[in-house]
Amino acid sequence: MKKLSKIIGYILNILIIFVVILMIIAIYYFVQVKILNKSYANMFGYTFFEVATGSMSPTINVGDVIVVKLTNDVQPDDIIVCKDNNSFVTHRLIRIENDKFIAKGDANNTEDKPMDVANLIGKVIKVIPNFSLAKNIIFAPQVIIPIFVLLVLVGVLCFLNDKKSKEVEWKCQRKVLFY
Repeated sequence: MKKLSKIIGYILNILIIFVVILMIIAIYYFVQVKILNKSYANMFGYTFFEVATGSMSPTINVGDVIVVKLTNDVQPDDIIVCKDNNSFVTHRLIRIENDKFIAKGDANNTEDKPMDVANLIGKVIKVIPNFSLAKNIIFAPQVIIPIFVLLVLVGVLCFLNDKKSKEVEWKCQRKVLFY
């Protein structure tokens, strides 16, 4: 029983560390975007976006999350992210002409209007497929509340079990002393 209690304790510690890391990232993102009014969060030279359109299908689909390296060092055929008014465009760089980027979505028939180099955010380095779906499922109240309650109950049970075993151990030691 002690081994099971230790294993559950380790698992709970790992889950707590994971949740704390996620909370720190969420708070950092919230501060940058909502309080400092930045259009995206800069997390050590990287940011991420959730894809809203199918213009890059099948390479990048709606609901995928892209990890973007904040850089100006891009080459033709890189997938880049540029700010266009109040939105972000994620398309493949076709060419650079006179300090303007010419890009095109893989699923589009025509090239985009030329975008200023100053509007470049960076280049896509990783696509996380269907992350939006997983995020929506995991953070749905119907899922997150039972998981939280389960973690609390397991933690309480482990604490009570550990306390009970220490009481039994103390009583045994006391009996030994009085005999």
